[in-house]
This record gives sequence, C-alpha cells and structure tokens, in this order.
Amino acid sequence: MFHYFEKDISNIPLPDKFTCPFCYSPHLLSMMATNQLQSYLSKRDDWSDELQEGKMFGVLVVRKGDDIGFVASFSGQIQGQNIHEYFVPPVYDLVQKQGFFKQKEAVITAINAEIESLSNHECFTHFTEIEKNNEHILHKRKKRLEKSKKRRDAIRLQNPEPSVLQELIRQSQFQKAEYKRLREKLSAQLDVVRIECEHIQQKIEILKAERKERSQSLQREIFEHFVFLNAKGERKSVLDIFGDVMPPSGAGECAAPRLLQYAYLNHLQPIAMAEFWWGKSPKHHIRRHGSFYSACKQKCEPILNFMLQGLDVEENRFAKTYDLDALVRVVYEDEWLVAVDKPIDVLSVPGNIPQPSVWHWVRDRYGEAFVVHRLDMATSGILLIAKTLDVCRKLQQQFENRLVHKKYVAILDGEVARDSGEINLPMRPDFNERPIQVVDYEKGKPALTKFEVIERCNGKTRVAFYPFTGRTHQLRVHSAHLDGLNCPIVGDALYGHLADRMYLHAEQITFTHPVLEKEMTISCKAPF
Repeated sequence: MFHYFEKDISNIPLPDKFTCPFCYSPHLLSMMATNQLQSYLSKRDDWSDELQEGKMFGVLVVRKGDDIGFVASFSGQIQGQNIHEYFVPPVYDLVQKQGFFKQKEAVITAINAEIESLSNHECFTHFTEIEKNNEHILHKRKKRLEKSKKRRDAIRLQNPEPSVLQELIRQSQFQKAEYKRLREKLSAQLDVVRIECEHIQQKIEILKAERKERSQSLQREIFEHFVFLNAKGERKSVLDIFGDVMPPSGAGECAAPRLLQYAYLNHLQPIAMAEFWWGKSPKHHIRRHGSFYSACKQKCEPILNFMLQGLDVEENRFAKTYDLDALVRVVYEDEWLVAVDKPIDVLSVPGNIPQPSVWHWVRDRYGEAFVVHRLDMATSGILLIAKTLDVCRKLQQQFENRLVHKKYVAILDGEVARDSGEINLPMRPDFNERPIQVVDYEKGKPALTKFEVIERCNGKTRVAFYPFTGRTHQLRVHSAHLDGLNCPIVGDALYGHLADRMYLHAEQITFTHPVLEKEMTISCKAPF
C-alpha cells in the first residue's frame, strides 16, 4: 500500500501545513505521486474500458518513520470490488460476499424483480385494450344515434301526424335506453379487469413500501459500519457526523476519507493530498481527464471536517473573514440606489459558511437596504443595491423581464477558436452536489450567453460575455463545458483549476433607473 517515489525527492521541501481538500493547489509531491499513479493506471489494460468511463482517484503523501512516500485510493468500486492491490482498502467493504450488504441487497433486488414483473402483468395491457375497444364501440353507437336524431328532426319539420310524432319519441327513447344498456354492459366487463388490476397494483404498492423500509434500514446499517478516525484519535460514525440529517448515498466511499482513514489506522503522518479525475467527463458534470479537483461538499465535507481535526491544515480561502469596509468600493450612488464593486471571495448575501457578505456591509452602512441581485462568491464586479424596498422590486422586475444588460470580462484557460457567437446549453443544479450546476438537455432550464473574443495570448483567451439569461454559474459552465467553449475560466475551482483568483468580472450593467426613468450604464473595469 505504501509507495516510494520513483524520483529523488530529497531536495523538495515539505509543505508547512496539510492540504485543505476544499481549496488547494497540489503540492509538488502530490503531483509526483499523481504522475506515478497515472502511469500505473495507463498500464492496467484490464481496467481500460471501465476507467475510460471516468473515476476519481486520490493520493496522500505520508511519512512512514523516516521515509516519505504515498498511498493511493479511488472512489466507489473498480470491477465491482473495493479491494485492489496498489490501493488502500475501503473504510468498510460493502461488497464482501458474506457481508450483510450483499445478503440484504439480494432481498431488495428480488423485490425489485417482483415489482417489475407485476408492473408488466398482462391485465394492465388487457385493461387498456378493452378500454380503447369500448370507447370505439360507444363512439360508433353514438354516431348512429346522432344520425337517427337528424332523420327524426327532418321528419318533424314536415308536420307529420300525431301518431308519427309519437313513434319518433318512442324510437328516441328506445335508442337512448339501448345505448345506456350497452354502456353499462361494457363498463361491467371493464370492471372485472379493473378489479384484477387494482388487486395487482395493491400488491405493487405493498412491495414498494417494503422496499423503501428495507432500503432505509439497510442504508442506516451501512452508515453504522462507516466509523471514521481523526488525527486526535477520536472516532465517529457517519451517522454521528451528519447528525439529524440522513447522509447522502455513498458517503464515506470517496477517495479522500479512505486515504486519511488508512493513514490514521497505520500510524502514517499525512503531509499532502490531491484528487484527480481519470477518463471521460460524466454525462452532466464537467470533469477533465487528469485534472485535479477539490473534495465534494455533499458527501465528503462533513466527514473530512471531522477527520482533519488534529492536523494543521491550510486556510480555506473560501471560508476566510474580511474587512469589508476596506474591500467594498462604491462606484455609483444616489439617494435611491448604490452600485459597488464586489471583491472576489466575498458572498453577495449570507450563505452556508460563516462569512460576512455584501448584505452585512449594506446593513451596517445603510440600515434598511437591499441587495438586488447576486454575483458568485468568486466573481468580482458591479453589484446593485437598492435603498428602499420599492426600488428593489422595480429593479428586480427589470431583471426578471430581461431588461437589464450585463457585460462580464473573463480570461479562459485555452484558446477559443471562434471570434464570437452564442452558447445555448440548458442547465440545472446537481441536486446531490450543490452548488455545482450541470448541463441537462431534458430537464435543464434555458441558458443563453453571447460572447466576443477580445484577445488571445499564451494559450489563454480574454473574452467578453453577455448573458441573456441569469442561471447560477451560467458563464462558468458555458465556458468549461465540452459543448460550450471547452475552456474553463482561469481560477474556477469548481469547473477548472484553482488559481490566485477566478478571472471573471462583472464589468458593466445597463438598466432603467427606477425613479429617474432614464437608461443608465455603470462600468467598473476588470482588475486583470
């Protein structure tokens, strides 16, 4: 499990602090370990098809006595197994043959098969066929009734004898009664099949309830077996770590928790860590072959926050506190509204992390005032603030009606071939990995961006973006996605690579002043 470096590392200084897994640039030793692991993966021809589909791997540089080396891991399974030579074992091996998971999963699988079999029962098809046939028969009979009525109406217009009129009434009543009897007969025939279908559907619902109960019970039992250590020697199950919230499926099975758990169990001193993607990008996510990525938030962040306790960890740039009075700059102000230059790494409004936001700055400075729209935490640039609720509502209405025009400037990692164009990629949140957004052509909301290339230099492209819609992370996803520009924004830690900042800036905004009723354009030049 412990791997020595193939190249001399004696002149490479060790990091002062352990890697922050949520915000990092990989240390040179982590990069060297990654290169060795990737060389190993490229030689595993027996895994090539599976790895081509994409998987996250991780390396942890450790000290073992007087030696420096590394251990490696992967997320999930390879070829249906958790345990492979070269890699550390899982925190708990779910797929062991005699384990509770396999046995209870087999029961749930059998229930699934029974539900599928019942769902495909011939009675449901038979019911549909009879229902359609009945509709056809009744439709034909109704047409005959309508035809007979027209004939009787024509006779009535000729002022016939009373006896003839009486006969017409008798015919009408007889035909209506006959139609009613036919409808009742067909309905009775259909009810026989309907009762059979309802009986089968009840069985299906009972099985679904049992499946749900068994699945939830199994999930809790799984999480009870995932017990994690931290650098202090403390232990907690994943259920204890997540508290009142049910952990997401797969929590504890990612590379980073496996690496730290192995190090603690085997008395290895963690020095640095990195995770990278190997293979093609998933259907919805943006992942680049060989690129480094931060640990996932939904599944890993609570676990890693516990496991890192006792280690001297690098500062998380995205969780720092700031002197907002020194950072937030007013670029326009009148008695109704304010436009500020929001700094990078500062929230527009309060979020999940305990960090001051522009909203706090607004309240401290103006009292009752409102942040009209938002910029991503890592994006700098113009942010509008309304001094009254009425002004805020009028400005937000302009945003909703797409009457506000914005210009962003960005530097992209790569050279964009086209000089200008449009990016039209529908987007939605990744519900299992917020705040990440994904492209989804079936369920995504429309997202349209126009762009113009300003300059190409040294493998980078400076562009101007003009978003027509305002989806979360729209410009970031449209830049990075393979169907977009395929060039992530420099410094985009979610969809590209971390740098000193994310090079995206809201440079200009045009709107109609809600009180003065004149068009206004406010500009704030990009600092890069």
